[in-house]
Amino acid sequence: MDKREFARRRKRLTETMDEGAIVIISAPPVKQRNRDAEFIYRPDSDFYYLTGFPEPDAVAAFVPGREQGEYLLFCRERDAEAERWHGSRVGLEGACDAYGADDAFPISDIDDILPGLLENRDRIFYSMGNYSSFDQRVLGWVSQVRSRARSGVHAPAEFVTLDHLLHDLRLFKSKAEIAAMGKAVAASESAHRRAMAVCRPGMNEYELEAELVHEFMRAGCRSCAYTPIVAGGGSACTLHYTANNQSLQDGQLVLIDAGAEYDCYAADITRTFPVNGRFSAPQRAIYELVLEAQEAAIEQIRPGKHWNEPHEAAVEVLASGLKSLGLLKGSLASILKKEKYKKFYMHRTGHWIGMDVHDVGDYKLGEEWRVFEPGMCLTVEPGLYLEGGDSGIARKWRNIGVRIEDDFVVTTDGVQMLTRDLPRAVDEIEAMVGQS
Repeated sequence: MDKREFARRRKRLTETMDEGAIVIISAPPVKQRNRDAEFIYRPDSDFYYLTGFPEPDAVAAFVPGREQGEYLLFCRERDAEAERWHGSRVGLEGACDAYGADDAFPISDIDDILPGLLENRDRIFYSMGNYSSFDQRVLGWVSQVRSRARSGVHAPAEFVTLDHLLHDLRLFKSKAEIAAMGKAVAASESAHRRAMAVCRPGMNEYELEAELVHEFMRAGCRSCAYTPIVAGGGSACTLHYTANNQSLQDGQLVLIDAGAEYDCYAADITRTFPVNGRFSAPQRAIYELVLEAQEAAIEQIRPGKHWNEPHEAAVEVLASGLKSLGLLKGSLASILKKEKYKKFYMHRTGHWIGMDVHDVGDYKLGEEWRVFEPGMCLTVEPGLYLEGGDSGIARKWRNIGVRIEDDFVVTTDGVQMLTRDLPRAVDEIEAMVGQS
């Protein structure tokens, strides 16, 4: 992503602050996978949103009104020996030239430099609690400045959480962000098509997972946005099933919830399809009911509508359909009032999506549901889950788990479906399964 995009974000953030403020934000540490191996490094979303800087051991400070430059980046210096083993580093010069910092300093010097930046600042914008060891360093720097009060300097007297300001900025996606999400979506759609095409009875769930990951990487997405769910039969009724180690049987459905990540932006797609390529009558009835609920929810996404309206529309369709199929008893009004549908549909109909698959942003402002505005990105993902051990339903319905999930961006006059190129209709799904 162009460094001018990150500069615009920093400008939008610091414009909300007076010259008595300072922002401090840290990159996360490298995490150990086991004794001799590390997890692939992924920057913290907030840190990356403002800096685009991809390396660990980095801290950014934004100092409104600083004459020498408002954006300071502390990072690792170039080191020929370390780079021989672990690859090249950006270094101080690269932090300025490639990533737009006004000044760059060695991370090893932060304890000497950062306290000086805090002097005579009124408040610190900082998200406490993300990295406890760094929290202690920040508090130590403040204490150090306080200890110099007799020399005429004052320390910040107020901590303000950075989350609220920053996460409200992140909620509204720019064209560049939507383009990055579009690349994650394209890779994810291709992966879902590939998984459908190769699926056969007798395969293991992890074989389909391998096909997904292969396609993500082939498209330039080195990471999944989250751990893929590949759930055959009754496993689909476990909402966050990730074991992915069971054999796929003839006559089962398989639910795949998987999305790629591109440049730290996520896709989130779920498709449910028959392992043998043909829905049974009960499977088709549940699938088409979930699809109808999704369409009803999508109709409620446009500027001026509020966050809960898509969920309410989906719930009404699902409740009515479950009543018609004999899976719920009583009047529709009673089913809705007593929330009887939660036996089969227990989650919300969507969430924000962006740099995090469950992205940041308030769903309510005060006590009121947030109203949709252009640039907001969200998923729509109704489902029904009829567990095999439920003796209260007819046997034909048991072990049917269906979810359909797609990604959207709110536009000035409605909503755009980002995942529109991946079929959802029964006939289209059946035509794709097993065709490799």
